[in-house]
Amino acid sequence: MWQQEFTWFFALFHHEFRKGNLIAFEVLMALALAHIFGFYNPKQLADFLGVPHQKLYVQLKDWSVYYLKEMLIRFMVKLAVEHLKPVLNKSASTQSRAGMTLSIDNSVMDRFGKLLRCTWSWYSGRYHKVIRGQDLLGIVLTINQLAFPLHLLFCSTQGRYNTNKADLLISMLSHLKAAFDREGIDLTKIPLTMDSWFVSQPLRERLHRVGFTKIIIAGKSNYTFTIDGKKQDASQWKKDVVRHAPTWGIDVPSSRVQGDSPTFGSITLFFWLIKVLASMLAIRLQAHRPFSKLTITQIMRHLSRDHDLTDWLTTHFPVAFLTT
Repeated sequence: MWQQEFTWFFALFHHEFRKGNLIAFEVLMALALAHIFGFYNPKQLADFLGVPHQKLYVQLKDWSVYYLKEMLIRFMVKLAVEHLKPVLNKSASTQSRAGMTLSIDNSVMDRFGKLLRCTWSWYSGRYHKVIRGQDLLGIVLTINQLAFPLHLLFCSTQGRYNTNKADLLISMLSHLKAAFDREGIDLTKIPLTMDSWFVSQPLRERLHRVGFTKIIIAGKSNYTFTIDGKKQDASQWKKDVVRHAPTWGIDVPSSRVQGDSPTFGSITLFFWLIKVLASMLAIRLQAHRPFSKLTITQIMRHLSRDHDLTDWLTTHFPVAFLTT
């Protein structure tokens, strides 16, 4: 198995980076594997192997950060293509069941060092306040319950290029779109999912110009929407909108309506009911052997097909639940 994976890596490296330094690449791969054993820099690995650490640094000095970043992106694109092509050649229903999305999110990591790159003041959702740290913006492809990190960059507030998240996101998506185009895959057919806090109508128009027209945003209850001439916040609309019986693709009552937002423009709003208790039970059930290989959705479907919950619980958990 290891031989096959290493062959894949080195064959791809030779194909994509014909002018690259093979020895430097081998050192990088050795350093990557060394992380598994607790060696986090070339000197630690060299000391363990009993070789002069200067020899490792000599091989790495000509390897630029750009080459390393580009290498990682191309490797992940190649790996994602292997999983995308079999799905994209099948029916629309099969593609829907595969759950293909490009998930976009950022994360702020608190830092205390003075010399670290891209360390500024950012608002942290984790701490609910502005902290000093590094803000990372990432794009992850999900398909068939697998996740492939395609791109990751530091957000910067200084410099001559891409000093806001909108510009950075457009640059990252354009880069990935070109990379997948070379592999014969139209990345714009896959919907984008992202937080709503940095999305706006101008960014939406820019995404459309790149080719991404399927955009899914997680809304918040305090956002205001106008539906059929009536304006109110999402929390009130959630109470007023009539939900329909479950249909194909979703197993809870839901409703889709057209609305307008001062932030997002004309959009389609999707309201649904969340089975909170059932979801919590399904999460707990995943820890047990009979359900460990099932997804949350599959477990909830099993639950919905069993009409007598008492019999179901006593069958699988004879002493774990009080059912009387």
